[in-house]
Amino acid sequence: MTSPLRALEALAALPGVTDGMDRAREACTTLRWHEGLRRRIPEAAAESRVRGAAASGLLEGAEPAGSTRSVAVVRDLMRGALEQAPVDDPLWRTVLASARVTARTEGVTLADLGAPAQLVAGLHTAASAGLLPAREVGRPRLEGESAEGVEVLGPAPGVAEARVRLASVHDLLRLVPGGQQPALLLAAVIHAEIVVARPFVAGNGLVARALERILLRVAGVDPTGVAVPESGHAERAGTDYRGALAAYASGDPDGVRLWLEHCAGAVVRGAAEGGRIADAVRVGRLGGPTEERR
Repeated sequence: MTSPLRALEALAALPGVTDGMDRAREACTTLRWHEGLRRRIPEAAAESRVRGAAASGLLEGAEPAGSTRSVAVVRDLMRGALEQAPVDDPLWRTVLASARVTARTEGVTLADLGAPAQLVAGLHTAASAGLLPAREVGRPRLEGESAEGVEVLGPAPGVAEARVRLASVHDLLRLVPGGQQPALLLAAVIHAEIVVARPFVAGNGLVARALERILLRVAGVDPTGVAVPESGHAERAGTDYRGALAAYASGDPDGVRLWLEHCAGAVVRGAAEGGRIADAVRVGRLGGPTEERR
């Protein structure tokens, strides 16, 4: 059986993958030294989580409609300035779930990756509370339980396969602190495995994107936490994001390469969004009406 490290080395060797990861790292390095982040990183990182939550909710199916599309609404939710209602609206429930799980990423440290099952379960609890019955929150699906639909991916794998792939995700998370493989590569593969395997009844995409955000920060790719990778994915929410996931799910090397290149591009776009946040911080316009881009 091929070891996880050997498999990752093979992925890194696919044409264009290393170049894409290099561009993503360079974009995050540029963001790190942005003048607007001097002594203002916590403020900018908080805004990154707001925009990340809004973008992740969009990707999860909270289509922009009315007030739920507004970054300002998510900002108010995450700072506790807006009542969490109406809870009977499925779009609102998705927005709330996205806000909760993205907020949960803030306190995660590199040491937490040593207990990956606990970390993932905690993220799923944040992502699925209010979306699922309490008995389905924070644990993988059981026999007889179906997973949320992802049209371009087709039916979800069976429970046995999903659990094996979730265990592989846990193994990959344990590799991050050792730095034996590029964090960008690990983040991209973990993201795709959660979405494709769908180990949970619902909330898989939210958990996957939260893990990507965490890994980029704790592994030092984006140590400020100001980049907005979710926005990088959401900017290409149609063919690029979902199509690249479907390509990864095919298992074909070209399909996997397409996904890895998409993720590298999403980090570049996410770093650019982080730059806009830093610009807004620098001129004191963070959270103003001109900051709502969608």
